[in-house]
Amino acid sequence: MKRCILFQLFFISMFTGIFVQHIDAQNILLDSTVISSRTIISKLDVPWELIWGADNKIWFTEQRGTISRLDPVTGQRKILLQVNDVYKKKSYGLLGMAMHPDFVHTPYLYIDYTYLVDTLIFSKLVRYTYENDSLIHPMVLLSGIPGNTYHNGCRVVITPDRKIMMSTGDAGVMKNAQDVHSLSGKILRLNLDGSVPADNPIPGSPVWSWGHRNPEGLVFGPNGVLYSSEHGDASDDEINIIKKANNYGWPDVEGYCDRPEEKSFCKENHITEPLKAWTPTIAPAGIDYYQSTSIPEWGNAILLTTLKGSALHVLKLNHTGTAILSDQKYLANVFGRLRDLCISPAGDIYISTSNRDWNPGEGFPKADDDKIICLHAVKINHGKPAAAKRNDQPIAESKQPSDPGLQIYTTYCASCHKKNGTGMLSVFPPLNNSSFVNGEKDRLIHILLHGLSNPTEVNGVKYNQQMPSFKFLADKDIASVLTYIRSHFDNHTGAIDTKQVSAVRAAKH
Repeated sequence: MKRCILFQLFFISMFTGIFVQHIDAQNILLDSTVISSRTIISKLDVPWELIWGADNKIWFTEQRGTISRLDPVTGQRKILLQVNDVYKKKSYGLLGMAMHPDFVHTPYLYIDYTYLVDTLIFSKLVRYTYENDSLIHPMVLLSGIPGNTYHNGCRVVITPDRKIMMSTGDAGVMKNAQDVHSLSGKILRLNLDGSVPADNPIPGSPVWSWGHRNPEGLVFGPNGVLYSSEHGDASDDEINIIKKANNYGWPDVEGYCDRPEEKSFCKENHITEPLKAWTPTIAPAGIDYYQSTSIPEWGNAILLTTLKGSALHVLKLNHTGTAILSDQKYLANVFGRLRDLCISPAGDIYISTSNRDWNPGEGFPKADDDKIICLHAVKINHGKPAAAKRNDQPIAESKQPSDPGLQIYTTYCASCHKKNGTGMLSVFPPLNNSSFVNGEKDRLIHILLHGLSNPTEVNGVKYNQQMPSFKFLADKDIASVLTYIRSHFDNHTGAIDTKQVSAVRAAKH
């Protein structure tokens, strides 16, 4: 019924000249289904969480602190609340949100956001009551969760047995992810009133699992399985199955237990490996579980939005939901960075872009960013190929540069330091005519091998953003990318060879 109304609105707009919604020309062709897209609302400010409400409306947060309800048919938006003490800057602000499972009778909304105490950043979980198109009576359920300008998590979901599950990042202090007494780098579990369940693994503690770096997606799939999507460092973004009292390895293990130093740690600490890991990284964000006949090809799949990858991944599961059988990506670089998604009972998929955040991709943001976009099936030919132009599926791999240094730079460095090496003021240092780049070779090699976590100054500007370790790259690859950087971006210094990298790697620091 809803889809019929949408088509009526579209045809009315054609004849009256009044366009109720923008119809995008982007189509996805599957085996028997054509998926079309349309923009529901635009000019948003980094929508972070989307949930399909009990009222058949989309409820969403924006990082600056607004909570809104959106009519998916008309695009009409109602702002329900501006949270005044949200501290928003860079990748923190108003983040996760979940709705009470019996919202009609118990109209509670749970949100997580960052706030300041003097100069320190924390995050807290707050419950609001929905009444007469307003959110009132805030009740803090959990506060004092360590925060930072990065790695704050956070997603919030309600379990089938009515517990709150909430993800937290390591807040830039990696060792805290392994410290079960810290709330950083964890999946937390609470009762709906904020108390700690008696069956949690650590008495009196909300900690459910640990060893997480920055999980930004949580969803329940078949058989009550809880999945998370998690940002890796320079390698190994992950999809995990979250289980009670399990250790997921960070910072001692990245991805699978496959490096010599990781294998012993995994054995001693019973590390749980991911279902899937991505290197190069894709920056996984929100996830949801799809099981609708509207798009049968995507049934029994985790749908994943990505930021760096700027694509929608469809991760097909086995019948028990314990393994990922395939990974197909769609809409690569079409709408820019994708932050979250939700799914309607009819099987329509709503995706939010994240192009006005702190690290937009090349060519973004556009004038109408940020958006919430609907993907919906427009035609199903049972047993026959769908008659539509195949314009984004499968995603063709882009032609790799012939210069190996440029190829590695494009893959691992350009998302931060940008294609032209300009970086981002006060966040990622520039590489252009940089004394940092053109200085002593061993120091530069050491930074690429071991990362950088302390404040530094480049071209007279102070920077305090962590740089990950790239020690997983081969010596020849590190030599190639550093040689490329030192001979481009107005740098004209000498090449770095593999022997120099090997010597620095072998040295004790």
